[in-house]
Parts: sequence; structure tokens; C-alpha cells
Amino acid sequence: MIFQELNLGKCKTYLIACENTHRAVIVDPVRERIDRYLSLLAYQGLRLDDLIDTHTHADHRTATFELKDLTGANVIMHRRAPAPYVDIHVEDGETVTVGDLAIKILHTPGHTPDSMSLYVKDKVLTGDTLLIRGTGRCDFAGGDASAQFDAITQKLFQLPDATQVFPAHDYRGNTMSTIGDEKRLNPRVAGRTKEAYVEIMTNLGLPLPDKIQEVLQPNQTALDDDRIAFPSLAELNQVRQLTPQEVQALLAASLPPLLVDVREPVEYSGELGHISGSLLIPLKELPTRANELEAHKNQHIVAICRAGVRSTTAAAILTGLGFEQVSNLRGGMVDWNDQQLPITR
Repeated sequence: MIFQELNLGKCKTYLIACENTHRAVIVDPVRERIDRYLSLLAYQGLRLDDLIDTHTHADHRTATFELKDLTGANVIMHRRAPAPYVDIHVEDGETVTVGDLAIKILHTPGHTPDSMSLYVKDKVLTGDTLLIRGTGRCDFAGGDASAQFDAITQKLFQLPDATQVFPAHDYRGNTMSTIGDEKRLNPRVAGRTKEAYVEIMTNLGLPLPDKIQEVLQPNQTALDDDRIAFPSLAELNQVRQLTPQEVQALLAASLPPLLVDVREPVEYSGELGHISGSLLIPLKELPTRANELEAHKNQHIVAICRAGVRSTTAAAILTGLGFEQVSNLRGGMVDWNDQQLPITR
């Protein structure tokens, strides 16, 4: 196995490649380093098969979609990843094959709902779930400290103690740890109960990442379009969230809401299907097509997407345009399908 960290900075990008077949995967690529990645692949004679983001990043633009366009490699993310154009969605326990190598997927939510770790041979890439002597923050982007504690203690800490730990970020100059060391020495987790961990993570008081407004929603939507004025985090947090069961009950009422699905057309008719009667307006078209909804300005509107993230952006945009009764389907079509509610393809 060829294994290398490519950035030599606070944001970590990893190359995993099979020596026998020269097939490769790049994990958590950073947009500013695309030329470096392509040069390295060419120099080592490697073919890039896959691009994996361990989670939706909030402090830098992902390079997965640009590298996909340049190389034809597949984009792989967890099933709960919000972005469109993901070629392969994976779940806990599944395996990604790269040449003769098998990379096991561990769903390790908490930092974000789509956070996952990658276990290959004697190494685990932990994303921002488990850091070296720390853990990823849980105070935005759907974070959940309780889920993160479970992911760390019940999945990552169940790996052999000698397993080498490679996180997606490090701010202290560390390059590698081990599961055994983190079990003994990680100050946020070692010897703590779940309740104590949640208390710590709830009261970190950290400022938001410097580039979150320019980075998070573009990564969530895979949109890089100046015509989209993304709402602020405060505006996103004000969007009313409805469960699939609540939306289903509203649809059975005498005055049902208008459902606006903001996914791409290929998603609308894809594996998750869509809710019958929903109106398809892709998010990138919403600002210019909002006038089509004028007749429904006084009606309850529910925005829908894959995982409930892009549609939260859409709901906030519509609210800013004067639509007063806009809600979001929390968990999107992923949760709708998981609840086995009716769909149309």
C-alpha cells in the first residue's frame, strides 16, 4: 500500500494507492492543491479511481467535484451527505475497493451527520470525528456531541490499539497517533462519561471557522455561482424543520402545503424518488424562478432535498424573498425513504 499525506498543513489530504495495480484514491482533497495532486499522480504513475470526502467541510472548499471533472474519478461520500453529483453513497460496514486494497467504511457521525472514518490495513482516517488529542466540534452543520461520543467509543475505540490514527485536521503539528494513545490520552474522551463529554462540547465557546460563509453552503450544494446569495447561518437556523411524519400529516389535511423539491433532475427521478405532487425547482435556479411561486406566497411551502440541507438553504432564500410560511423537510428524502413513506420515480 502507498500511503501519503499530501498537504503538509493543518488541513490533511491523504493518498491511498495499491502498489500492485497502481489504482489510487484521494481523501479530503483541498481545492487550492489540485495541481499538486495531479502532478503527484502523474509522477507516481497512479490512476485515480475514487475521491472520498470523509464529511462536508466547513473551513475549506472541497476539490472532489473539480477533480471528478478533470479525471473521471468517482466521488464517494456517506449516504447522508447533502451534496449532489456524488457517484457512490456508502453506509457503515461497506467496503470501497482500490486495486487489491479494501477500505472499510465506519459511519462516525457527530461532527456532521455524514461524517465517516476509513479503516484500511493498520490505519484509520478519522475525518474530523477523532483528532489527535481532541475531537471535532459539534456546534454547527447538524452536529451532535452525543452521537460523536458513541462513534468514538463504540466504533473507533473498538479497533486494535496499534491502529494508526490520521485525522482530517491537526492544529498542533501532529501527524499521527494510535487508537491506544487516544484511548489513554485524549483529554476530551479518556475517562469521561457521555454526559461529561456532551457538557464539554456544548461549552467550547469557539468562534465559527473564518471561511464558513464562503465554504460550507457551496460544499453542501456543489454550487459555485455568484448568482446564489447564500443565507447567513442565523437565517438558516431560523428555518422551521418538520419531520417526515409531520409533512405526511400536513399532506393529508384539507389545505396541504406546496412541496418544492430543490434537487437536480437526475436526483428527482433517481433511487430516492420524489414525493408525488412536488414541484421540481433545482436550487441553482430558485432565485430566478421564485416568481413561479408567487401564486403560492400565502400558502405553506415545504422545501425538500436529499438530506434536508440544500432545502434549508432554499427555505431561507424563499423567506428572504417574502414567502412567510416556509418549512423544511428535516432529513430530506433520505429520512422520508427510511420511514418507508410513499415515493414516486
